[in-house]
Amino acid sequence: MLGLQRTARTIAAGAAALFCLTAPVLAEDREFSWSVTGTGTSDYIFRGISLSDERPVFQASVDGSYGILYFGAWGSILNEQAGDPVEIDFYTGIKPVLGPVTFDFGVVYYTYFWADEPSDLDYYELKAGFTYEPVKNLTVKPFFWWVPDQANAPQQWAIEGTVAYALPQVGIFTPTVSGLVGYQDADTNNGFYFGDDSYTYWNAGLALGVEKFTFDFRYWDTTLDTGLADERFVFTASITLP
Repeated sequence: MLGLQRTARTIAAGAAALFCLTAPVLAEDREFSWSVTGTGTSDYIFRGISLSDERPVFQASVDGSYGILYFGAWGSILNEQAGDPVEIDFYTGIKPVLGPVTFDFGVVYYTYFWADEPSDLDYYELKAGFTYEPVKNLTVKPFFWWVPDQANAPQQWAIEGTVAYALPQVGIFTPTVSGLVGYQDADTNNGFYFGDDSYTYWNAGLALGVEKFTFDFRYWDTTLDTGLADERFVFTASITLP
């Protein structure tokens, strides 16, 4: 636990130093922008685990940014039979740019207003990562997520990396192949994740973009031994405006 706390302090110090270095340049590039996204998916997967009881659901988000600052809200239908019908997440952070690297330091607050006992479920999570394009069309995104010890959640962390490659346009579609590998761990000895305190998850898939639409075909799997985290194919369609 002390190691995680030191890591969190190091990340925070690095973010503050990076912000100070980039602030003079970023002050000249302040512009407000916003977007709204509507999504339909065959299964809501969060780090390899189905949170919609393996059922199709609707999701939506509203996002805004001003300079390096970003903020927004995202919502999804969950499993009503489990007493958690809707999840709404609020998030904010900064994305300073240093050379070819775009950093991302933020916080996400997970809420369940319509749950039977919403105050027993809400918690927040910190994140730190960056986006880098080592060669044209190839994007690498390593990220670290950390949930401090809270009344509603034990201390836990996840580290994951995403690699995506944009292929040449095919007809009206812009295809992108991508994959992700992540590892999640909780500071507990009671089998927090379906009998385990840690597990690995991954996905691979193809996204087809056409104008404001994106169609994603993805395979998910984990090392957990539970039906909600078994291997599966997930189809997602979304539209982003304006």
